[in-house]
Amino acid sequence: MCGIAGLWGEVNTIAVQKMIEIQRHRGPDGHGIAPNKHGVLGHTRLAIMDPEQGSQPMVNHDRSLTLVANGMIYNHPDLRRFLLDGHDFVTQSDSETILHVFEDHDLATPELLDGMFAFAVYRNGQLVLARDRIGIKPLYYARQIAADGSSNLYFASELKALTNLADDVKEFPPGTVYHSQSGFHAYYEVPHSQPLERELFEHIRIVRETIELAVRKRLLSDVPLGAFLSGGLDSSIIAAVAKKYMPQLHTFAVGAEGSRDLQAARRVARHIGSSHHEYQYTAGEVEKNLPEILYHLESFDQDLVRSAMPTWFCARLVSEHVKVILTGEGADELFAGYKYHKRITDEQALHHELRDSISRLHNINLQRVDRMTMRHGVEARVPFLDTDVIAMAQTIPPHLKLFTDPNGYRIEKWILRKAFEDMLPAEIVWREKEQFDEGSGMVAMVPQVLAKMAEGMDSAQYRAKYASDRLRSGEECFYHHMLMQQFDKPAAVLANVGRWQFEQQGSGA
Repeated sequence: MCGIAGLWGEVNTIAVQKMIEIQRHRGPDGHGIAPNKHGVLGHTRLAIMDPEQGSQPMVNHDRSLTLVANGMIYNHPDLRRFLLDGHDFVTQSDSETILHVFEDHDLATPELLDGMFAFAVYRNGQLVLARDRIGIKPLYYARQIAADGSSNLYFASELKALTNLADDVKEFPPGTVYHSQSGFHAYYEVPHSQPLERELFEHIRIVRETIELAVRKRLLSDVPLGAFLSGGLDSSIIAAVAKKYMPQLHTFAVGAEGSRDLQAARRVARHIGSSHHEYQYTAGEVEKNLPEILYHLESFDQDLVRSAMPTWFCARLVSEHVKVILTGEGADELFAGYKYHKRITDEQALHHELRDSISRLHNINLQRVDRMTMRHGVEARVPFLDTDVIAMAQTIPPHLKLFTDPNGYRIEKWILRKAFEDMLPAEIVWREKEQFDEGSGMVAMVPQVLAKMAEGMDSAQYRAKYASDRLRSGEECFYHHMLMQQFDKPAAVLANVGRWQFEQQGSGA
């Protein structure tokens, strides 16, 4: 897990060095740049696999290829075995596997990688960029036209590295590869599969086995690994499965004093036997850290900011103990976990909405998890967003995800609960869904924080001034104002803010 940056069109090492420096929080273990005839590639490293030898930029044996990569390739041991006959490996890093796959398969490389990634490859005067299927790892790009009419292409893992270089910054699309001569090519989209008719026990078995395999795959690490544990269903399942295959598992929970998440997390930790850590934050700490949270989040979206605050404190706690963390993102989108899902009464409409919501995660919840963890030098892995889990979830009938009991009450994520009910206490399995910001006590704390920080702000006037940003509350106006203060040129950041609420409204939910 790292940060990447680059410039294509001119050889300006100073510009790329500055981009890397801005992103040094993503990779505190080392950094480097590699100029070539057409540009510069840069990298800052968080050492997870082969910490001693896996430095980047990385070159192949004849130096015809140069790679910078951010992410984790879970099938790299299998790929490495196939590549050993024709390639000379000099490290145990999963990133080197990308390099050698690219030697053989060029633009088809991303399709062969099972993992989360954003990478850039220089080869024979050409540049290739790629991003993982769901957009778990971030990537942004911008074009700048020089005075002589030539074009430069900048790219980086975070928006903040590009804001002072160009105004027209765009998010690199998930599931896409770019070639400097042929442009953008999509290689993946979330499956449009229809639900399958199976016996209930078979659906439950498939859910259980597919998710367990996805968790096990993500336990691969050369450094200590742990799990977020809010006490909700999703993180509890991930932690319970991980503990099944690990003699020691560190779990982490945060919340306001007396919050429901802290209490539930303690119960799960005792049940699975994890080494549990928790932190109780105060309104004063939220106030103190909010400017930095917004700077790293690169968003003013009210829902995203509220959930980013507890994620920030949890990532900070994690960084004191481990470098890799498992999280539960994606389960709500796959198995109908949100309150608005209960308003969708047509099964086919719900099926389509759940499928589409996975495609929207890249600049909402996945952005939050990436930015908050990487700020603290922690790699986050998301088992529920394994592509096999996503494909499997499309085969589960919606009425088994949002199940209506004999009393007419609709139970969210019902089949997920059934699949893992033997691994967790009943009060956790059947605990009603709460957003992270609700269960952690952040929602109740926000008014107290804003009463002081936003005092005197005319929200109506501010909303009118920035009408194009569709600010929906005084709270969001304040986040918008504070975010703008973090950047000399905030336009590029504002233009790329994902909007959770409007995405849901746009779905017809």
